[in-house]
Amino acid sequence: MGAGPAGLYFAISAKLRDAGHQITVLERDPPLATYGWGVVYWEDLLDVLYRNDPESAREVSARSVLWQDQEIRVHGPRGEQTAYFGGYGYSLGRAALLELLARRARQLGVEIAYDRSVDDPARLPDADLVVAADGASSRIRQQRQNAFGTRVDPGRNYYIWLGTDRMFDSFVFSFEHTPAGWIWFHAYPSMPGISTCIVECPQETWHALDLGTREHDEGLRLLEKIFHSALDGHRLISSARGAPANWQRFAHVSNRTWYDGSTVLVGDAAHTTHFTLGSGTRLAVIDAITLADSLSATPDLGAALDAYDRRRRAALHPLQGAARSSMAWFEQADHYLDRDAVAFAHAMSVRHAPQAPWQYRLHLATQYTAVRRIRRAYSSGSRWYRAGRRGEEMTTVRARMLASGGGQADPAVPIDRKGPTGPAGPAEPPGPPEPTDSTGPAAGPTVNPP
Repeated sequence: MGAGPAGLYFAISAKLRDAGHQITVLERDPPLATYGWGVVYWEDLLDVLYRNDPESAREVSARSVLWQDQEIRVHGPRGEQTAYFGGYGYSLGRAALLELLARRARQLGVEIAYDRSVDDPARLPDADLVVAADGASSRIRQQRQNAFGTRVDPGRNYYIWLGTDRMFDSFVFSFEHTPAGWIWFHAYPSMPGISTCIVECPQETWHALDLGTREHDEGLRLLEKIFHSALDGHRLISSARGAPANWQRFAHVSNRTWYDGSTVLVGDAAHTTHFTLGSGTRLAVIDAITLADSLSATPDLGAALDAYDRRRRAALHPLQGAARSSMAWFEQADHYLDRDAVAFAHAMSVRHAPQAPWQYRLHLATQYTAVRRIRRAYSSGSRWYRAGRRGEEMTTVRARMLASGGGQADPAVPIDRKGPTGPAGPAEPPGPPEPTDSTGPAAGPTVNPP
């Protein structure tokens, strides 16, 4: 249930381990519909993808763009200030990711049925196994929330997942002070010519700006005015291939167990981590691989699901703890914004883990252009080395690096620049990377300087 990254990648992984499996993916939306813009990831996810399925990994790599360095811009009573972190990461349009995963799944013999909404999960087709990959608002999970031990804790801040035709080449946090209070965005390139832009603010600012009562277009124009300098006059875009985005509060989903009988949860249906950790797609993929591995290694279904449940919930526990800390920090970000940008950025970097004194010294040194150039050169060497180690073609790596420098939007992705009104919302907005889990170390940068 659900043709998102978790559902499609599980279908691919299970078929790779046993081509005899008969797998059907049911998706309630049309084939090209998606909500939200880009997903962000790091080297460790590419390593995982290449080990599991080089065929789809090569296409993910080829269609991704590279961003380098992170900028923290603060525009407040002290004027405009900017602080820097090093590192790099990759981004990929969500629509492109779903399209290539669906194509790969079909190549392996998976049936995908779109426009198949199952209003009553009790009326699902007969199957040996039901994989609930239907997102944070999973209907299957909601019907059995007592069995799964579901807990949903809403955050305080409001956010909206938008796009912009301002092409960023780095990961940018931009904090703006308004008479109504602080408001900020997290932005990064998603595809040539288009960047993802997640706007977030406290409830007090959201209410004072009347963002919950304004007409949709009027709200977008207000945000463009607030972020005019940070966006360099470019426009915000509401919808990608689905209904326009809407304001919402993040839902922190956790479950006491991830399976009940022959039904198992994966991805956001099982867990969510706040978008300031940017782990949604990576964790969905690892869920999918781990579940496929467990089913392949253990012939007894109950034992396989139990092994998957114990392994993944143990790995997610520290990540969800870090995500809650990160969410809480951003809910109190205005308490730190009276500092200069460098001090504020350091407070951001230690929001979910302490740092050694040398890391603070590195943070101070990174504010100098020469040091950033050295770090960027080191990162480039590391990037080429890792790409060669996993067998990437150098032409693909060069193309990805060139794509990160800008260019026109992908003509295959229709863009609604008017932003019509209507209900919708993002499924998994990304952000800075998560800390290490038991699957392996995160290879990319975090807002904690490496």
